[in-house]
Amino acid sequence: MEEHGTLGTVWASLGMTAYYMALIWINILLGLFLSPLFIIPATWLQDRFRNRGTPRAETTRASTTRA
Repeated sequence: MEEHGTLGTVWASLGMTAYYMALIWINILLGLFLSPLFIIPATWLQDRFRNRGTPRAETTRASTTRA
């Protein structure tokens, strides 16, 4: 069995801490930047399905008139 001492244990724990912090950081960034790529087209689809039964002239008139 090998023994690396206290310094080896501290060094390994610092490395693992840095690794897991980087892993959490990249997962946060992926969620932050990739979420709009899925949310924005989903809202386009929701708008299309919501306006499916209304005639085209009513939707353009309703969108240009503001109360």
